[in-house]
Amino acid sequence: MNIDIRKSIISNFKDSNTEDIVTSIEEALKDKEEVTLPGLGVFFEILWENSTSEEQTNIIEKIKKNLS
Repeated sequence: MNIDIRKSIISNFKDSNTEDIVTSIEEALKDKEEVTLPGLGVFFEILWENSTSEEQTNIIEKIKKNLS
């Protein structure tokens, strides 16, 4: 069985409100379950692809700063 994770996650959240998305992200981070990583990755992909170059630089700077 071939599952398209991106399409599935986007479909699951398509009609979600802001609170639903925030709750999902916060619960995924709190639970630290690796099963939630693909969903967070899809959210990050959407964020990245819809960010300006300046916003992408800011995201990278925040990631880099917090890796140490």
